[in-house]
Parts: sequence; structure tokens; C-alpha cells
Amino acid sequence: MDRIIIADDHPIVSRGLKEILQDAFSQVTIDETGRGYELIEMVGKNDYDLVLLDILLPDLNGLEALKKIRKIRPKLPVLVVSVCPEEHYAIRAIRTGAQGYLAKQSASDELVRAVRKILSGKRYVNPAFAVQMIIDFESEDEKPAHEKLSNREFQIMQMFGAGKTMKDIASELHLSINSIRTYRARIMGKIGVKGTEKLIRYAIDHNLSE
Repeated sequence: MDRIIIADDHPIVSRGLKEILQDAFSQVTIDETGRGYELIEMVGKNDYDLVLLDILLPDLNGLEALKKIRKIRPKLPVLVVSVCPEEHYAIRAIRTGAQGYLAKQSASDELVRAVRKILSGKRYVNPAFAVQMIIDFESEDEKPAHEKLSNREFQIMQMFGAGKTMKDIASELHLSINSIRTYRARIMGKIGVKGTEKLIRYAIDHNLSE
């Protein structure tokens, strides 16, 4: 019997994923949580075969949660299932330790195939995007500056792009305003802009706002 945990703060989405899995797998136990820190706690206490992880959790970014899972359960497979575009997050998720990435809009068609593949010890990325990944890796064109950002820097840039203030971001991420100010300076240095307005414009122009 397989045991899976779904981490998604939208009950309708979580219920839909659960129903798809229950229809496809005759023997499966599925737990659910809508919060990142609770997920970490549950993963530490239980032996799961797979985690289905959203990126946009209310208390902890999914990629940060993934890093914590890797520390306490290094071999536990994680499939990121998110509304965030594959072109911005799939490679980041896999580099952070995920075994696969699936866009929510494709979940009804691809979820079972992705889960079967990961449970068999393989990785999963949407075939069409996998082709694009190979093209990008082989391309001699210079990569966008935002690919130099760490996962946390990338998240904060998105939040600035969405119009959030330093106070808003500090509150949501449970960090000090000085920490956000430091992150902002690092981000601007890496993407080559000066001033918050230009940082925001960069995020918007590259469709990176949260």
C-alpha cells in the first residue's frame, strides 16, 4: 500500500488530486495539509512514499519546504504540483531536489502517469517542456539574469513584482525589514538594475510577478 501526502492550501484542488489518485490506485492512503510547516512535521513523523507539493503555501514557500524535506527525508520522492509556470519553476524545483514538476492545469491528464513514474524511481517533467529544457541547456544564448537568483531571492523578486512593500514581504516571510532590504540589494545586483521601481518593472516585463 502506498502512502501519499498532498500539501495544498486550496481544499478544492486537494480534493481533486485525492480523487484522481484514489480512482487510479486501489490501495493508497492519502493525507492532506494546507501548510508548509505542518507538512514538515508530518513528513518527520510518518513514512510516506510520495509528497505532492504546491509552491504557493501560505506560511512557507514550497521550494523552502522541499529543502527541509530533503534534510529530514533525503530519499522521499517529491512531485511539485503548482499553478506556477513550468518555465520559471520546473528547473528550480528539480535542482532543489524534486523528482518531478507538474502544472496544475495539466494535473487531471498527467497526474497518474507522473505518480506512477516517480514511484517507479524515475523523474517526471511534461514531455513538451522536457524538449524545451534540452533546447535551453544546449543553447548558446545567454540565460536571463534572474536565473542567477537563489530560490529565496526569486520569491522576493516575485513579491516585489506583485506590488508588495518591504513591510508586506517581511511579514509574510517572517523576516526583518533589514533582511528584505539586503535581499533586494542582492537581487538588483544580480539582475543589473538600480532602484525598486526598475526591479518591479523587470519582474513584470519577464512575467515573474507572484
